[in-house]
Amino acid sequence: MEGLSEEESAIVELVRDFVDRDVKPAVQELEHANTYPARLIDQMKQLGIFGLAIPGPWGEAHVSTPCYALVTEELARGWMSLAGAMGGHTVVAKLILHYGTPEQQQRYLPPMATGEIRAAMALTEPGGGSDLQAMRTTARRDGGRYVISGTKTWISNARHSQLIALLCKTDPDARPPHAGISIILAEPGPGFTLSRDLPKLGYKGVESCEITMTDFAVPVTALLGGREGEGFAQMMRGLETGRIQVAARALGVGRAALEDSLRYAQEREAFGKPIWQHQSIGNYLADMVTKLTAARQLVLHAARCLDAGRRADMEAGMAKLFASETAMQIALDAVRIHGGYGYSTEFDVERYFRDAPLMIVGEGTNEIQRGVIARQLIRRNSVAP
Repeated sequence: MEGLSEEESAIVELVRDFVDRDVKPAVQELEHANTYPARLIDQMKQLGIFGLAIPGPWGEAHVSTPCYALVTEELARGWMSLAGAMGGHTVVAKLILHYGTPEQQQRYLPPMATGEIRAAMALTEPGGGSDLQAMRTTARRDGGRYVISGTKTWISNARHSQLIALLCKTDPDARPPHAGISIILAEPGPGFTLSRDLPKLGYKGVESCEITMTDFAVPVTALLGGREGEGFAQMMRGLETGRIQVAARALGVGRAALEDSLRYAQEREAFGKPIWQHQSIGNYLADMVTKLTAARQLVLHAARCLDAGRRADMEAGMAKLFASETAMQIALDAVRIHGGYGYSTEFDVERYFRDAPLMIVGEGTNEIQRGVIARQLIRRNSVAP
């Protein structure tokens, strides 16, 4: 926790204690039953976790982005789904903080800081995936309101959120297409339907929904910042935080898999000695801790760049890319180390192996991240005259 203030270090330790005391003993039963963790979410509210990105005068527990990343890692170490429950919420809070009107900030940020209002992002569409400019959801101006029609999918926490940041086309004919995109701060009402919960390999307990909007009306004051056509740039900036958060989730999953593997490799004996003393297992452990340590440094570097006010899409992309691929490899190696027990639902490593792939595809696939990194790399090192 080098570089954190004394207060921030105490917050990380508080969350670590919460995970060890309350999350780890309960997670297997909740996860296998795909049960929404209401009690744990309430405890997260009491700890101030939903307000970590919200400064005064609206919030009381604002922390730096490196601290936020380490808190996310601790939550994901216990159960990745808990870290997911506060990920989109934080991005929406940052969007309102940086781009919202004073009225929007005062209306939403105080109850978001306490978790009284929880927020979700709605970007992805069934036919669009990572191509946000290809979206078909429209928000048509009709007097003093916007009338929204379209479908969004893979919306985490949609069923338990009171505020949805909808990425919409307010000008479908705009060229280039991103110039016609806006963000609407929508509170569910008539015409807003949670169509279904999507079944998932992992990331259990916390819902991912499909949303259908048919002539769903919101007041014009719901337009983030009050100006149309700025939503794409706003969301791209918000996704820098989102990608750091997903990368930190990957750290937590990788760390949990490493910790379980370290314990098992010392307790399990084969051929008369602990299995870590066999070179193949020792090599797995060495690679796991080396890659995880490197991934954490990338995540913290991206977090510091963001806090410095610099453009951090390249840094966030590198952190998300490397941390998620690392978590996937560590989770697989943890299964190898545990042998047959790694395939058993009685051990947690099978959950890590199911949870890890989400970070590879979530918040922009790793293929998209490589494109972001390459474009920024050339832009920052252009040889053009």
